[in-house]
Amino acid sequence: MSAEFILGHYNYWVVIVLMMAGLYVVVSRGNLVKKIIGLNIFQTSVFLLYISMGKVRGGTAPIEIEGTGVIYSNPLPHVLILTAIVVGVATTAVGLAIIVRIREAYGTIEEDEILKIDHILDFGEGAQD
Repeated sequence: MSAEFILGHYNYWVVIVLMMAGLYVVVSRGNLVKKIIGLNIFQTSVFLLYISMGKVRGGTAPIEIEGTGVIYSNPLPHVLILTAIVVGVATTAVGLAIIVRIREAYGTIEEDEILKIDHILDFGEGAQD
């Protein structure tokens, strides 16, 4: 790979880094709020990927002007991403509301502690794994 190729596709490298960072946070952290943040980072990388694919270098907004040979950028990915952002914010709000309820019920938002409490509730205090 040449330096020109790498620098010419920097937006895709940013997508890859954000996607892997978000996935790492979701998999490696036991705190439920941190998992939600990791999912949002992952989601942002997907947004950037679709926006990058819809942008055409030298393209303009798709407004028809008679008799011009203008190159247009595809507006569909941008419109879909606007909708996805709204859905993502709503989903994040629901996830955080569920975390609040979990905190009220278990007294913690750490995944391993919640599993331990569930195990004790299911099998009793002295039960072995």
